[in-house]
Amino acid sequence: MPHALPTDPWCLRETVFDPATHFLNETLFALGNGYIGLRGTPEEGYSGPAGTSLDGTYLNGFYESEPIVYPEAAFALAKTNQFMLNVPNAKGIEVWLGDERFDPLQGTLDRYERVLDFRTGVLRRSLEWTSPSGKRLGLVTRRVVSLADKHLFALDVELTALNFSGQVRVVSGIDGAVRNQEAGDDPRIGSAVSGPALRLLAVEQGATASSLTQRTHNSGFTLVSAIDTAAAVAGSASRQELAASHSFVFNLDVMLPQSLTKYGVYFSSRDYPEAELAGLASAALTKAKADGFDALCARQGAYLADFWDRADVEIAGDDALQQGIRFNQFHLLQSVGRDGKTNIAAKGVTGEGYEGHYFWDTEIYIFPFFLYSKPEIAKQLLAYRYAGLDQARARARQMSHAKGALYPWRTIAGEECSAYFPAGTAQYHINADIAYSIKLYLDATGDLDYMASAGAEIVLETARIWIGIGNYDRAGRFCINEVTGPDEYTALVNNNYYTNAMAQMHLRFAAEIVDTLRGARPHDFERIAQAIGLDDAEPAAWRRAAGRMALPYDAALGIHEQDDSFLGKKPWDFAATPKENYPLLLNYHPLVIYRHQVCKQADVVLALLLLSDQFTQDDKKRDFDYYEAVTTHDSSLSSCIFSIIASEVGYHDKAYDYFMETARLDLDDTHGNTHYGVHTAAMAGTWMGVAYGFAGMRVTDGALRFAPTLPARWQHYQFQIHIHGALLQVRIDATHARYTLLQGEALGLTHCGERVALTRAAPSVSVARALQEEKA
Repeated sequence: MPHALPTDPWCLRETVFDPATHFLNETLFALGNGYIGLRGTPEEGYSGPAGTSLDGTYLNGFYESEPIVYPEAAFALAKTNQFMLNVPNAKGIEVWLGDERFDPLQGTLDRYERVLDFRTGVLRRSLEWTSPSGKRLGLVTRRVVSLADKHLFALDVELTALNFSGQVRVVSGIDGAVRNQEAGDDPRIGSAVSGPALRLLAVEQGATASSLTQRTHNSGFTLVSAIDTAAAVAGSASRQELAASHSFVFNLDVMLPQSLTKYGVYFSSRDYPEAELAGLASAALTKAKADGFDALCARQGAYLADFWDRADVEIAGDDALQQGIRFNQFHLLQSVGRDGKTNIAAKGVTGEGYEGHYFWDTEIYIFPFFLYSKPEIAKQLLAYRYAGLDQARARARQMSHAKGALYPWRTIAGEECSAYFPAGTAQYHINADIAYSIKLYLDATGDLDYMASAGAEIVLETARIWIGIGNYDRAGRFCINEVTGPDEYTALVNNNYYTNAMAQMHLRFAAEIVDTLRGARPHDFERIAQAIGLDDAEPAAWRRAAGRMALPYDAALGIHEQDDSFLGKKPWDFAATPKENYPLLLNYHPLVIYRHQVCKQADVVLALLLLSDQFTQDDKKRDFDYYEAVTTHDSSLSSCIFSIIASEVGYHDKAYDYFMETARLDLDDTHGNTHYGVHTAAMAGTWMGVAYGFAGMRVTDGALRFAPTLPARWQHYQFQIHIHGALLQVRIDATHARYTLLQGEALGLTHCGERVALTRAAPSVSVARALQEEKA
């Protein structure tokens, strides 16, 4: 049996080096900063069986491109794929005791512990190893990827001779002979890469520093990967065609430790002019060495202290759940791009699943977490979409829309990368999802400056697509045909309920933005209208289409139909489907699935959450009951949404069970594919499950309300949200719901329909200190 990881609310701890769980733990112990991602592979490499390890180093937004080859082509199919690269491995360290190389799978591990601390952001490994010849070595490594400097990571290595005195040689290298993972039969892993994606341009080597300069073949990006090593002994350099290294020989006395520190940086021409890359890398390494490893750790701790002050979700009564929530939040912070040019991939920067592509997961699942926890990051995610507006306009023209912008289903740089259009380009709801996130941002911040500078242009341009794709039928309904909703087991249908309901919201919001800017910012409105050629008649057309939107409803069942044809399809025979045939997508042709009444994930049920005020409680209960029975939850995006709605309609046991499936999805590897990378949308869904689910939080047109419940297994729960410039602490226990204003001015909110008068914390007391005092 593989060894389970111990439960600790503030860290991830591994006490046994077990090849059976090694591949999974490489993902779980990954470090990142939204740009660099280092999988949790050992510095010395891994000598276990082939296919049980992926030594990956990734840069968010740094990609190669390749033509998509279709055996049968068609007009406007996506032409080029983009995929995140496995870039040079700069964290490698070899430790040699004479001619014996340190390897945990050779010799004997007498003691072993690895800890990923969510408060410090440091991955620490401590072990004692006996070599085959009997020499005992103590090794402590500390690894950090800087949250304050996106280009920098560092590694500190401490060596102790436990039963001998003599020479130990440490090789600090950078290896450019890396490749991406080969694709298999699972479409979630990604597509095959035709060969090495980086072409070597130059190798530079100094007394303690080395760098590789490489260029992608097709995307045209140049990358400089560089290292420098600080040690108390002199080093010697060596190089190979795609690698460079430095050897440091330590004369160890028994029980007297010695150490070295390795710094690594990555700079690419996606961010800076190519001619400046080498100089920037050299300067960054010089500064890092001058500051030292301890200073880097101190900055890391300070960054995370601020993050946890604002973002921590405290659960009393379940340590495993508490660990899961903090693990998820920590990985979300490690994965999210914060520069306005990058987003957050489905697997973050922990693995190559889905090729590093960005999806609608960002806007619907991940954006709310950052909006209410670190709104400055949420705004950068919106900035990424604005940066891709021209590509969205170009895609709209390819798809025969004379006006407007159509955002890609999956992308890195802004172009559509989905080769399977029924479950890709056909998901037009991506436009409404992006508009929804902008509306959510405006409701939470009131930031009209953003709307005038970027948000309005996105909302208006994307709203135009609904008029382009939709039409009025003979009954006068506005219909949107041949689209795919969130449920990827139902494709190319007419009047998908989620799509139509979100389009209705989008069209009304666009018309409201026109009125708001015309009244409050007339000069900005005229500038935007002129830039996009807005016709005076368009807002009225948007309102008319929204008012006549086809929203399928079955009166006999009292439910909202997923689409015009869903209820007429043959129900899937769940009783006759073996357990090993899930997920269905790996075992049945898409057409087989599409012909049946079966859902991969929340679709109508997701609309119940996002457009909550449009449904009665009875509506929600009937819809939940019906769609729960036909949903496989083969998507990791599903359980959290079902949890939230179950909580709202009073199915408290179901709400908790669905929530737990989400909260520890990666830690417990419940989908069996976490070794390819974490599930960032599900991670954010855990936060949604607490705030939207158990606390019943909703923000509608800027109004904040709560309808909290307390799960039977919990003593209390507590979280903070940023809204309207204030920081509000929410604490729910068995007898009280307490709302405390920690920062900012008073704001209005309701609790279960009753207006709440807020208490106020002392302005100098941080959330973390308040929690400590409360516990004391």
